[in-house]
Amino acid sequence: MGGPGCGKGTQCKNMATKYGFCHVGLGQLLRQEAQRSTRWGQKIHDIMLQGLLVPTVGRAPDVVIVFDCSMETMVRRALHRGRLEHRADDCESAIRQRLETYYTLCEPVLTFYQQKNLLCNILAEEAPENIFAKCCSVVESLQ
Repeated sequence: MGGPGCGKGTQCKNMATKYGFCHVGLGQLLRQEAQRSTRWGQKIHDIMLQGLLVPTVGRAPDVVIVFDCSMETMVRRALHRGRLEHRADDCESAIRQRLETYYTLCEPVLTFYQQKNLLCNILAEEAPENIFAKCCSVVESLQ
């Protein structure tokens, strides 16, 4: 877990490659659906442009890695990604709204997993390879 631009997508792809995990990039799937001319696609598109979270479901995790990153770093990274990938949802106003949404809606989720002793916080301000080494330590501690 982490706000937009914290590095979770990059690190998930790295872990999938190293450990043979299946990486499902929910954001990528939602962006693809948002481009389709369907009622659901338009709804997803509208939700994402407002910087809100699209409702999802999933299974209970064995561990929850939280990428701790400053708001300034996440905004800078997401703006850079938006320029590189031409992502409409990575404009500054949408990023800041998504960060507000993340902080508001994810706090109870973080508290829930903290109470279950499933949270592992990783400082995500460092170089990607240093963050990845920390992720590997977490994964390898589960085996």
